Amino acid sequence: MTAYWARHAWTAAGRPDGEPVVAPRVLIEVDARGRIAAVRPDSGPPPAGAVRLDGLVLPGMANAHSHAFHRALRGSAQLVDAPGDATPGEAHPGGHGGGLGSGHAGAHAGGGTFWSWRETMYRYAAALDPDRYLALARAVYAEMALAGITCVGEFHYLHHAPGGARYDDPNAMGEALIRAAGEAGIRITLLDTCYLRGGLDGTAGYRPLRGAQLRFGDGDAEGWHARWSLLRERWAGHGTGGGGSERVRIGAALHSVRAFATEDDYAAFVSWTAGVPRHVHLSEQPAENEACLAELGRTPTRLLAEHGFWGPDSTAVHATHLTVEDVRLLGAAGATVCLCPTTERDLADGIGPARELAEAGCPLALGSDSHAVIDPFEEARALELDERLRTRRRGHWTAAELLGAAGEAGHAALGWPEAGRLAEGALADLVCVDLESVRTAGPPPELGAQTAVFAASAADVRDVVVAGRPVVRDGTHLLVEDVPAALREAIAALDVLPAGGRR
Repeated sequence: MTAYWARHAWTAAGRPDGEPVVAPRVLIEVDARGRIAAVRPDSGPPPAGAVRLDGLVLPGMANAHSHAFHRALRGSAQLVDAPGDATPGEAHPGGHGGGLGSGHAGAHAGGGTFWSWRETMYRYAAALDPDRYLALARAVYAEMALAGITCVGEFHYLHHAPGGARYDDPNAMGEALIRAAGEAGIRITLLDTCYLRGGLDGTAGYRPLRGAQLRFGDGDAEGWHARWSLLRERWAGHGTGGGGSERVRIGAALHSVRAFATEDDYAAFVSWTAGVPRHVHLSEQPAENEACLAELGRTPTRLLAEHGFWGPDSTAVHATHLTVEDVRLLGAAGATVCLCPTTERDLADGIGPARELAEAGCPLALGSDSHAVIDPFEEARALELDERLRTRRRGHWTAAELLGAAGEAGHAALGWPEAGRLAEGALADLVCVDLESVRTAGPPPELGAQTAVFAASAADVRDVVVAGRPVVRDGTHLLVEDVPAALREAIAALDVLPAGGRR
């Protein structure tokens, strides 16, 4: 039995109302399976042999939407470049901007467009192979661990070699991501993505994949299912085993309605993916809605609803531009909505109807998506602060609710319902936040949840424990030596000139 003694912890242990509060002197005991055996508030001084965590201990946080290789664009994506050709109907790999040439400002610093960002991203996608992807993703996931993220949902569509040729192992790129998460010490749900079309235009219909997009396609829906089934069979049982094996779960995703196949294939996809986490980029841009209405006669949300996509295992990513009916459909199905505020800001997507979605019955989760920054505290407070800007009112969510979005709701959306809380039987994933930094010093400890959400940053994470084992100690990653150097070297190895041709 391993024991951790937290000076303060955010837990509902011992509370008849089941609501978490900041409790003092909390002893957390962890069994050999990496699960919490007991949580004991007001336990007195730390017992002999217990590991001290001098700060506020929170449950590990979930990054419910990630494109790992987009981390390579940080900084360079803000450089001004000549606008790319805004080809109507093209989908782009990350889902941003709807892949459509109309209706998207997408401006970056100095007046660049989404299309110039897309061309830069394509260059990075073209430079990756399994070894380079492993190195980059390991560093990115280590950065996540340093920020307090203990589980990532990787929305994975970079499946094949340049030109679409298959690797000897058709899941080599996905396996690189799984290995990267393990080497960085965090859990992963690999959301293997079906990406079959280059986009949807309201007048020209679906477009074929081209250029860098050829790496993403499996030919047809059956081809995707065959490859995904191999991956799922390989990892069957690993999500429910004990100890170190309880790190990997396999989910599925549709890139978007603009990048899927024919309507006849939706029912097959829903049948194949029953019972696993199922995600989709949804209505990030008005242009996606316009094209779907023009070509298919309904909104993306309605189209997916008619084919049985929505349910408690389903997650809509972004959901920025929805109709009243869309909100009702998602809420009635109990679908999760994953907001990615820092990316949605960076790409000028807009502010979605988060409060309306929550009131309709949708759990809200959070993701860092393109990794403009990796900071779960920033994502959590942005949910509230963006809503304040949208409505010009304060107080839409409590700090406890925002921590739930960053933790328990995100884990549930990734297929880890036993994570995201400090309670007996839960996964022993812990994050210790410094309450004495220049950002967090001053408020009393009982306001630790409010301080963490509205003032702390990733830099305030001191310790991280996953499955009862230390991954970060005193702000240092224990498994990946020199994470900044690992990031720098992995990105440099891609040898891609950023936008504007400047380094």
